[in-house]
Amino acid sequence: KGEGQVEGEKVENPDTGLYYDEYLRQVIDVLETDKHFREKLQTADIEEIKSGKLSRELDLVSHHVRTRLDELKRQEVARLRMLIKAKMDSVQDTGIDHQALLKQFEHLNHQNPDTFEPKDLDMLIKAVSTRYK
Repeated sequence: KGEGQVEGEKVENPDTGLYYDEYLRQVIDVLETDKHFREKLQTADIEEIKSGKLSRELDLVSHHVRTRLDELKRQEVARLRMLIKAKMDSVQDTGIDHQALLKQFEHLNHQNPDTFEPKDLDMLIKAVSTRYK
């Protein structure tokens, strides 16, 4: 009886409870498609990841991976903007500062909404690390 994990079978991870859980999972999935980054991730210890050393490896991933990460970031920024708009519509307060609202989303660089950079990976790692101290 094959009770062990079959090679290539995807393991479903439990929900982290983070409001950006789906974005986090998608970024990890895309990064793991790059052989070089996957190897670095597998050999890195937790301190290398938390310190941002692993984020610098983002400059070495393939163009296809960077393009996909850029698209994921644009989708996440659009999702966050939609949430902000929904909050504004429910409150009907015209004095809301959009930039101040975006600053509360610490898992990405809101000042650069178009491209996924090492700073974005670093911010995502730090946001997750802070949540699970």
